[in-house]
Amino acid sequence: MSLPHAVLTSLLEKSTSGYDLARRFDKSIGYFWHATHQQIYRELARMEAAGWIASSTPPDAGKTRKREYRVLPAGRAELARWASEPSPPMDLRDDFMVKLRADAALGEVDLRSELVRRIALHREKLAQYQAIEQRDFLQGGPLPRELQIQHMILKKGILYEQASIDWTQEMLGVLEALPATTAP
Repeated sequence: MSLPHAVLTSLLEKSTSGYDLARRFDKSIGYFWHATHQQIYRELARMEAAGWIASSTPPDAGKTRKREYRVLPAGRAELARWASEPSPPMDLRDDFMVKLRADAALGEVDLRSELVRRIALHREKLAQYQAIEQRDFLQGGPLPRELQIQHMILKKGILYEQASIDWTQEMLGVLEALPATTAP
């Protein structure tokens, strides 16, 4: 995914200041695409120079350097172009899988505490996602198209976290059942 396209999407949902965008980003798109606030500000400057967005000083800015950003037609066209391109499936790149392979080869690495830590982290994220689902999507009544799509994105996160918990618990059981061995 491209950070400028994630920022364009967020700005299309709501024109806002860079600061508010970065905070909102953390609570929405940031669940599946991480960017620091500094990266977001750099991208805003690039996108404005490219003519994809424009900024203005809001009336409530006072003496601050606060700018409010909005998407221009060129930015909307760029986002539509990018969104219509095929995306490759996600590749699983997880250094912990390599550590497990190292444990299999060495026989002397004890990764059980890391698995327990990961179960706790996945449970925490799952609880966050479930709270968002309860708050935003399960209040009854049909949802508009935009919210149905957002709910399905959230459901993918819920399923991912639950599957990660299940797999990690199973892996922990395997390690607990097998004696550690030292490879020659």
